[in-house]
Amino acid sequence: MPNYYFKEIWTPLKWVKIKFFRDDDDRIWVKFGSKRRQLLNRRAGDSKTEA
Repeated sequence: MPNYYFKEIWTPLKWVKIKFFRDDDDRIWVKFGSKRRQLLNRRAGDSKTEA
């Protein structure tokens, strides 16, 4: 299911069009200019492979 709710995290990098967002699952996303949002980090429980 896609994420619908993002909250923008204010940083001074916003002045140079680098924005950070937090989604409903507390994951951090980054957006550079007019490009799409990309997931910045993953938690240990988000991995698709099992160790």
